[in-house]
Order: sequence, then C-alpha cells, then structure tokens
Amino acid sequence: MSRSAFYGWLAKPVDEGRTLLRQRVSTIFDDSKGSAGNCSFVAILRRERVRIGRFKIMRLMEELQLQSKQPRAHRYKVATAERLDIPNTLAREFKPSAAYQVWSGDIRYIWTGRWVYLAVVLDLYRRRVVGYAISDKADAAIAALDMACQQRGKPKSVLFHSD
Repeated sequence: MSRSAFYGWLAKPVDEGRTLLRQRVSTIFDDSKGSAGNCSFVAILRRERVRIGRFKIMRLMEELQLQSKQPRAHRYKVATAERLDIPNTLAREFKPSAAYQVWSGDIRYIWTGRWVYLAVVLDLYRRRVVGYAISDKADAAIAALDMACQQRGKPKSVLFHSD
C-alpha cells in the first residue's frame, strides 16, 4: 500500500450511518444468541424499514468478526433391544368398545427457541385429547397423564399405551 493511500484512508471521514448499522447488527446477533445469518439480518432490518442487502450484511459481520451458528437438530434415542419383560397387553387393538378403557400417549420435541417437550394423551375410543403438557424436561408425559386422570375423574382400570 502506498503511503498516500494510507494517509488518504486515515483522513477519510467516519460514516455515522455505517457505525449505527454495525451496532444494530451486533445487537441483533446477540439477541439471536449467535444463530442469525445474513438472510435473517436482512429480514429483520427490512421490517425496521432499513434498506440493506445480504452482501453488505456479510461484510458487516466480517468486520465485527461474527459468525452464525445454527443449533443442532434434535437426535432421538433409538431402542436397541426389545423389552420382552413388558407384556404387550393392548396387542394392537386400537378400537376399544367404550370410552376411558384405553388411552394412548406420545411425546414430541418442538423447537421454540429452545427444545421443549409436548406430551399428549388420547382416548382411543373417542379419538380426542384427554390430557396434554408442555415442559422443558421429559416429565411432560407424567404431567399429561396426571392432567387426563384429574380431568376425567380418576377412572379405574384404564389401559395406557405409549411407545
């Protein structure tokens, strides 16, 4: 670099708009816990009525030394062995003759900015939800079953099936 180019660069006035934009990009990045990428920045800033393109965002992120990181996909645990000590009482009879005889439950992981568990209990006769719970721990299934029992008057001899 020539000496005159260096001193020309030093004498260049500071762009206040770019400084404010860098601060806003840094704030958005911190709010997203490091997961926002250039397309996310563009969408957020355009909602704020800021006209900007993704390549300018990329340059700002390089200047600020920000690198987007995405959360890993949730991995389900896979059962490796069949449990022969637990009998299959239901025997795939998913059509009971009356309500409150057989309930079935399932649990799912949902990304809501963090992973949460959603557990649901269904009455197989009516095909309706009788209990549900959301938790950040795996105890959501127990809470959903408790809710179903409380809502339905603690029915006797209900068979509960879950995977």
